[in-house]
Parts: sequence; structure tokens; C-alpha cells
Amino acid sequence: MEKEKNLTQAAEAEAAAVEARKKQEMEDNPFLVFFKKPYTFEGVSYESVDLSGLEDLHAADMIAVNKTIERGGTVNVLPEMSLEYACLISARASGKPVEFFNALPPKEALKVKNRVTNFLYGED
Repeated sequence: MEKEKNLTQAAEAEAAAVEARKKQEMEDNPFLVFFKKPYTFEGVSYESVDLSGLEDLHAADMIAVNKTIERGGTVNVLPEMSLEYACLISARASGKPVEFFNALPPKEALKVKNRVTNFLYGED
């Protein structure tokens, strides 16, 4: 019984340490998007994706993403608010293929979308 209690306490302490590390990393890099559980893409497991490349993009990148969306037949008044736009711009920002973002689980995809939207519309 005592051994189980110690194991439970150790597991809780480890989980708290992981959360503290994630929180510190997010403070150090606000563009880091952590996944709730590891995400496997093409045989590689990811715990997060770094979108800090958003700061290096230009209007030309946004225009190219808009043209890609329009070629697909989608017409949107605010394309930068769409999940498709967030996936395409995130691919450019991170250097990962768009398929990486398209295959994300729904909640993780929305985390990425929210990070992109907050970047574009957030106050400096």
C-alpha cells in the first residue's frame, strides 16, 4: 500500500514538473504550441510545434496563402480567420509540410489556429 502511494506521488510530481517546464518554455517562446499528447507524423513523435517563424513572414506569404485558398474554390471575406489559412501559414512559418497541420487532431489544430489568429490580430 505504501509503495503504491509513493508511486502515485512520484507520478504526480513528474506530471507537475512537466507542466512547469511547458509553462516556462511557453513564456520563453510564446509561439510554441504544446500538444496534449504526443502527435505522430511520418513516424516522428512531436510534443509541440514552434511557430516563431510567423515573425519572419511577409505580406507576400499572406498573399500566396490567399491565392492557394482561392484556387481551391473557397471565397472568404476574412480568410485569415479560417483553419485552412492557419494551416497553410503555419506550414510556411514552421517549415513543416501543410500535411503536418492538416493531420492534427481537432483540438490541436484549433490551438494552432488560435495562435496564428492571435499573432495576426494581437496588440503589440
